[in-house]
Amino acid sequence: MKVYGVTGWKNAGKTGLVERLVTEITGRGLTVSTVKHAHHTFDVDQPGKDSFRHRAAGAGQVLLVSRARWALMTELRDVPEPPLEALLARLDPVDLVLVEGFKRDRHPKIEAHRAETRHPLIAPEDPSIRAIASDSPATFTEDLGDRPVFDLNATATIADFILGETGLT
Repeated sequence: MKVYGVTGWKNAGKTGLVERLVTEITGRGLTVSTVKHAHHTFDVDQPGKDSFRHRAAGAGQVLLVSRARWALMTELRDVPEPPLEALLARLDPVDLVLVEGFKRDRHPKIEAHRAETRHPLIAPEDPSIRAIASDSPATFTEDLGDRPVFDLNATATIADFILGETGLT
């Protein structure tokens, strides 16, 4: 399983880029899974539903199953967040896992950037960032070395780059 990340600050276009990359890469016949890091408390379950009631009662894990899908929810209950490697080990094998977020981890990644957010680039300080995808690629004054800068909406070109980097071309 190859792993490649999309990172950047809030509102940089990460989720849209990951969504477009999944469509593009699966359209080329490869299998893709995603891992998304959330910096806030989130819940995929709804109060009043049976699975929510199981968790609220103290279950450490709840496996919810239907004909269409299954979901495993794990309560951390004051245990530290598992590292990315442990999470990746729980996934079924695929050609590529796209990781959104996890900006401090060392896997290769592309940085999504939007000028309107006024956030600085992460790339100059992070050698694990192999390229930048921006809505304003001509405005950078930072030394990016030989890292390419792509238009944020050049999905096929960015997919080509990632697949080349991972050897999946």
